[in-house]
Formats: sequence, C-alpha cells, structure tokens
Amino acid sequence: MKLKTIAIDDEPLALKLVCDYISKTPFLELSGSFDNPLDAMDFMVKEPVELILLDIQMPDLTGIEFIRTLEEAPKIIFTTAYEKYALEGYKLNAIDYLLKPFSYEEFLRAVQKARKQSELEASALPSLEANNQFLFLKSEYKIRRINFNDILYIEGLKDYIKVYVHGEEKPILSLNSMKAIEAKLPEDKFMRVHRSFIVNLEKIDTIERSRIVFGKTYIPVSDQYKDKFQEFLDKNFL
Repeated sequence: MKLKTIAIDDEPLALKLVCDYISKTPFLELSGSFDNPLDAMDFMVKEPVELILLDIQMPDLTGIEFIRTLEEAPKIIFTTAYEKYALEGYKLNAIDYLLKPFSYEEFLRAVQKARKQSELEASALPSLEANNQFLFLKSEYKIRRINFNDILYIEGLKDYIKVYVHGEEKPILSLNSMKAIEAKLPEDKFMRVHRSFIVNLEKIDTIERSRIVFGKTYIPVSDQYKDKFQEFLDKNFL
C-alpha cells in the first residue's frame, strides 16, 4: 500500500525536487503539491493525506503554525534550511527533519521511517471484516467512528449525507451517497423509508400519520417504501 503524500513549500525549485523524490519512491503516492499551507488545508478537507513533506519558513503561515491548526495531523517530515527549528519540529512528533539541501538518500531514509510507522500502526489494528456494530466515516478532514446504536437517522442531500447521532447537536456531514452508506448498514436495524431518509428502526418512538417523529423532525414514509415499513410495523405491533 502506498502512502498518500503531499508536499508544501513556497520555493518552486525546492517543491519540484521534493515532488520528484516522492514520485520516484515506490511506496509513496504524490497526491498534491502546494506553495502555501492554506491551499493544502482546503485539499485535506476533501482528500485523505497520510504524509506531508513540509517546509517551515513560509509567509503568512509557517509549517509549524500550520500543523498546530490541525486537530489530527498526518505524519510529518519537515524540510527546511534552518536547523534552529529542529527541536520545535520534534515537539510536534515529526517523523524526521530534513535540512536543505538534502539528497535522495537522506529523503529515502526519512520516508522509510514513515512507512515503518504506518506498518506498525496497521499491524496493531485488529483484523476486522464488515461488522454490525460500527463504521468509519470521513467527515471534513477527520475519520469518525460511528456506532450503529448511536445513529438516529440519515438524510441524503445530493452528493452529501447527514448522519444524526444521539447526543450530538449537529449532524455529521460526509461526502457520500445514500446508496453507499445503506450498503454498510445492518439490514435488521436500518430501513430506507424515503429517497432522502434512512432510519434506525430501534430508535423509533413515535409514528404519526405515516411520518416517523424524531424530536421536532418529521420523516415521511414515501409510497415506494410504505409496504416494507408496514411489514416491519405488523411484526412488532400489539
């Protein structure tokens, strides 16, 4: 598996060199290159990034300041011409610190540390197939674990879904389709009742005039799904 990698440097020649190094390294995938951290930040909201080759001394926002803005930073290798930043870089749990100008050999040693750490993290994870307890969902630039038992309902909005979770004021917004998430949900717990809604059957307390009530929200049961929903009610009706 290749590490999805981006490079950030305000110096064009330095940025090109790092990108060339990334491209020639078999276990790295160059996902993007940026001459400022703000553009990289926008990219990371939409795309997963596992490793950043990051310059420190940049206008507007330094590499160190950029990392401090991230709630969950990926693996970082700092690339800079200033040795004085080394201690600060390691305080931020950087994988390595490359002092410019650096050779491909030095670069390779640094990124191999990132690969080794990723392999150790992967081996520490339990081997799990699809399960009926939780799923992981990308939201903004984070990956959220969502327990199925906590989901109240899911709303589809064009290319996005909103997952309403018990105990959270705002829904979790994710770039996903209703079809994709429906395929991951346990069929015995969840049911699609409308083109735009999937409900957790175990969380239904009130039904009013063919509408499912969650607090102040009324979810309609459309004609397309009415028979299946009625079958569920009949099985559990006294």
